[in-house]
Amino acid sequence: MTNVDLNKYDLNAPGGLSDAIAALLDSKKGKDVVTVNLEGKTIIADYFVIASAFSTTAVKALADFVEEELSKKGIEPLHRDADQKWIALDYGSVIVHVFYKELREFYDIERLWAEGDNIKKFID
Repeated sequence: MTNVDLNKYDLNAPGGLSDAIAALLDSKKGKDVVTVNLEGKTIIADYFVIASAFSTTAVKALADFVEEELSKKGIEPLHRDADQKWIALDYGSVIVHVFYKELREFYDIERLWAEGDNIKKFID
């Protein structure tokens, strides 16, 4: 059970879905949760949602939680790419990245896509 009310988000809009995912990750103690607005910058997706975890168990638990909660709303990932330290969930317009903390720092994918104010730190 989650304390995030997904009904308050427009899950059919990329911005609403990314905000809902950020809220889910934050509610389960995801660290440094950010959304990256990619609209007009790439055809990969409209948003990335990125979070860190301090253990490989937490990486899996966070990704599984997002997948389970969205599945209850009929939203399934198109693809799931996983290893112990990095899981990506592809929801088409939104791609979720859950990283083991040190791996996130190494790849620093926010920096690759930073342009102006398109990166938003999630603060509940």
